[in-house]
Amino acid sequence: MWKILLGFVLFAAVAIWVLSTAGGSIDMGGEKHGIDTAHPPASAASQ
Repeated sequence: MWKILLGFVLFAAVAIWVLSTAGGSIDMGGEKHGIDTAHPPASAASQ
């Protein structure tokens, strides 16, 4: 049982380290619905 807990703690630590060293460009806020969302411009091919 302690091995499972140790593995989870190590995995979580590595995941947090990877996210923190990604340059801060990862948004963990989920889906955005509102004015603050940035949509790419629609292309002419999508019509």
